[in-house]
Amino acid sequence: MSADHSHAEDHAHTDHTSVRPWRAIHRRKSRKIRVGSVEVGGDAPISVQSMTNTLTADAAATIGQIRQLEEAGADIVRVSCPDEDSTKAFKTIARESKVPLVADIHFHYKRGIEAAQAGAACLRINPGNIGSADRVRDVIQAARDHGCSMRIGVNAGSLERDLLEKYGEPCPDAMLESALRHARILQDHDFHEFKISVKASDIFMTVAAYNLLAEAIDCPLHLGITEAGALRTGTVKSSIGMGNLLWAGIGDTIRVSLAADPVEEIKVGFDMLKSLGLRHRGVNIIACPSCARQGFNVIKTVESLEQRLAHIGQPMSLSIIGCVVNGPGEALMTDLGFTGGGKGSGMVYVAGKPDHKMDNEAMVDHIVGLVEARAAELASAKIPQAAE
Repeated sequence: MSADHSHAEDHAHTDHTSVRPWRAIHRRKSRKIRVGSVEVGGDAPISVQSMTNTLTADAAATIGQIRQLEEAGADIVRVSCPDEDSTKAFKTIARESKVPLVADIHFHYKRGIEAAQAGAACLRINPGNIGSADRVRDVIQAARDHGCSMRIGVNAGSLERDLLEKYGEPCPDAMLESALRHARILQDHDFHEFKISVKASDIFMTVAAYNLLAEAIDCPLHLGITEAGALRTGTVKSSIGMGNLLWAGIGDTIRVSLAADPVEEIKVGFDMLKSLGLRHRGVNIIACPSCARQGFNVIKTVESLEQRLAHIGQPMSLSIIGCVVNGPGEALMTDLGFTGGGKGSGMVYVAGKPDHKMDNEAMVDHIVGLVEARAAELASAKIPQAAE
């Protein structure tokens, strides 16, 4: 799936999921840059990215993982380039990738030049950490020559020694000063195609640092809670921290850092944006936690539907409610719905209205068919992008 196509899917939505004034998020105004074919900042959709964890020198394995991330809807993928073997393989990887790639370079300026030449759409590099002014100039020139943007990545765990001495410990002010110091180097070279991240594993420090940065500079901001943890705990931490910032209108591209399959990062990222009404991709399943009133096994049904509808990219909403207490009300606000009734059957809702009854045993297959038909209808309609 191309990045442009995924954006078109993500922003098409029905009247049932439209944003009301009391739900509107007013995004911070930032300048727009490009990461390959993907626009970041300004009025562009908030992009979702992840990072490969294969050995980059193993081009086949890395391309395979990028394919999985593309299928999950990734807009951008980051690939680490720690050595020359990695940047040699990067050329093949970039040629095969359908999404723009960010080459992760930390300290070695030659890797940055090689990655730019090999087809990187963006370099993740802190210009103040790569040595002499000549080296900085050479990397910036390589980026300019090959159409690369850059990401300045400040991390609380790797702040400059003089800043730690000045502030005594990692803190939001130290992270802000580090970010602006690196940004100034690029600005002094008349290079403005950059975004910045200020990440920490501590939620409070991260949110405070991004709030300071959002006031201090107009470049796009890349959000993340670094080293957030395993799938469940990392999702919770990321949702609290990044959700706080996104709700405040801060953030132009996001990466959920999980000690899990990178595909899960993409899923969580889209679910986060979907829950805030910032992007709409795939099926948003609204489901009750179930109780003794349920007319069918809600938990197993939702689990099955999530698995079987994971391939759907078109945006739509689906309510699965176990009984008639809240079921009809939830169905009014979703594209499709099923509410449990009695005697082994329930009511199927279409566009918020009761449409027909369906046996519980056949309900999953039936709903999958309805969703797939609706997705095909949306795809054929070629619904344009809609900024929110």
